[in-house]
Amino acid sequence: MSLFHKPEVRIRGERRGDVAAREQLLDAAFGADRFAKSSERLREGRSPASGLAFVASDGDRIIGTIRLWSITAGPNRPCLLLGPLAVTSDAQSQGIGGALMEHALRKAAFRRYSAIILVGDIGYYRRFGFSSENTAALQMPGPFERERLLACELVPGALKGARGLIAVNAPPRSRLSGIMDGMDYSAPAIPSMA
Repeated sequence: MSLFHKPEVRIRGERRGDVAAREQLLDAAFGADRFAKSSERLREGRSPASGLAFVASDGDRIIGTIRLWSITAGPNRPCLLLGPLAVTSDAQSQGIGGALMEHALRKAAFRRYSAIILVGDIGYYRRFGFSSENTAALQMPGPFERERLLACELVPGALKGARGLIAVNAPPRSRLSGIMDGMDYSAPAIPSMA
């Protein structure tokens, strides 16, 4: 997808070869303390939700990034965590961040997600449909600024009554893992011959 008057700027899915450039961009945008944020607890050691990591590129250069992660907004309420969103300093104020946001929201809706949560500035994210209206009873897994916890419902009512801890959306447990959880590992597996 081309952006406005800069046909060389494109939004596309993130590729493995983009990792180093993405990390440099995020370091420049957020500094080393980006790993200390509560949102990072929901991202560390994981991959973004399938098909929901994007970059803006100007030729071969990565100038923007956005990623979405599978989480739950309290028990049994799957949704996405958006972030981080970043654009290189020399490409800011050109609509690239907004185009990345709109692209990510469209793709999340297409994949039938019902809501997206983020920690960010309401002054920026309000125009994309984010508010704190449905986040008052939700908690991040660590310190956060309550007024910056925002959500956007892609399906009306998706977060109505949402409460509790925002957590990693773990895959459903298999029958075998349930059986294994019930086993007594303190007893020897083979009777002793002594």
